[in-house]
Amino acid sequence: MSASSATPNGSAPPTECVVRAESLSKHFGEVRALDDFSLCIRKGETFGLLGPNGAGKTTFIRAVAGILKTSGGSLTVLGEQMPRYADRVRRRVGYMTQLQALYNDLSVWENIQFFGRVWGLSDKKERDARCEHVLDLVELLPRRSSITANLSGGMRQRLSLACALVHDPELLLLDEPTVGVDPQLRQTFWGYFRTLNERGVTIIVSSHVMDEADRCDRLGLIRFGRLLASGSPADIRAMAGTDDLEVAFLALAGHEHATEEEAIA
Repeated sequence: MSASSATPNGSAPPTECVVRAESLSKHFGEVRALDDFSLCIRKGETFGLLGPNGAGKTTFIRAVAGILKTSGGSLTVLGEQMPRYADRVRRRVGYMTQLQALYNDLSVWENIQFFGRVWGLSDKKERDARCEHVLDLVELLPRRSSITANLSGGMRQRLSLACALVHDPELLLLDEPTVGVDPQLRQTFWGYFRTLNERGVTIIVSSHVMDEADRCDRLGLIRFGRLLASGSPADIRAMAGTDDLEVAFLALAGHEHATEEEAIA
């Protein structure tokens, strides 16, 4: 993508979009968690949602996962209108939440088996193979008998990722996936994410860590529930006229704030 193809609203032809939001909004009382939010995420890419805490990243991911009803606009995921057809989508989506959704009193193996069943892996042979594969990926196979409560924070994060991957989803939602993970394993994670992309899996990852943003194919910069800009990391830098992605984000956020003040005036 060239710098000129970076867009302020993430627009693209509908047929290219695995996830398409159009004028999406979500209000919690007077708080606008999503505000006129429009975005297209394409098949086989890793799309990063970049912004500070409270920007609206998790709200958007939860809406895509079908567990949050929006206030207005439209959202299509894997060709299905959300939340009306959320039940059709859920088993095709893997979701790693920001807060770990694990059972502390179960072992590593029992947790991954449980989530395999939840995601519809009814054949025991297939389920066992998938469980072993993803536990090996996150380097937890030797700890399969360990009680989850006894794992370190980093190990629990790795188990959460394994549970999101066990059913081989078409769309993977990762909310701050590498928090508490050491740099070497983080690199392993991102290498596997790229392998998933090559197989056609689409990944949405939220983060406020700038060095991870460079690993994404495209980014959406979010602030106060609004999409400030979207494009490749190089596109975002070009839009702001800087080589520093963090400076670019701050510059674009400042421009948006100035535009709003001018409109009010």
